[in-house]
Amino acid sequence: METEKSVGVILFHRKSRKFLLLHYIEGYWGFSKGHAEPGETEKQAALRELEEETCIREVALLEGFREETQYFYRRGGKLINKTVIYFLGDTSQERVKLSREHKAFVWLPYQEALKKLTFDNSRKELEKAWKFLQER
Repeated sequence: METEKSVGVILFHRKSRKFLLLHYIEGYWGFSKGHAEPGETEKQAALRELEEETCIREVALLEGFREETQYFYRRGGKLINKTVIYFLGDTSQERVKLSREHKAFVWLPYQEALKKLTFDNSRKELEKAWKFLQER
């Protein structure tokens, strides 16, 4: 079985108190994520991927939030064991310019974002992020 690792950002807009969700070409709603390049730290890769996918640069990653999720998916008939590390990002930038990897985006309040996310593991990560924000 192949393994794969990605890093991403659960992005929160502090003024509107909304989360950014991306609609991937494959048809699901989720968060920005991608693979690290050689020499990058997890945080550097997560911020680079966010910028490449959304053109959002003004982001502060919140210290103390690093969540890991794991799932399986099929690619070309092969079973892939995927790990994704998520950081929680805070931004005041609202304007999004999508990459070709996505077909839409939306800023949503917590409850609406929970309903919009396609996968249970993404909902669990959003729940953790919301709890983290509430405790701050």
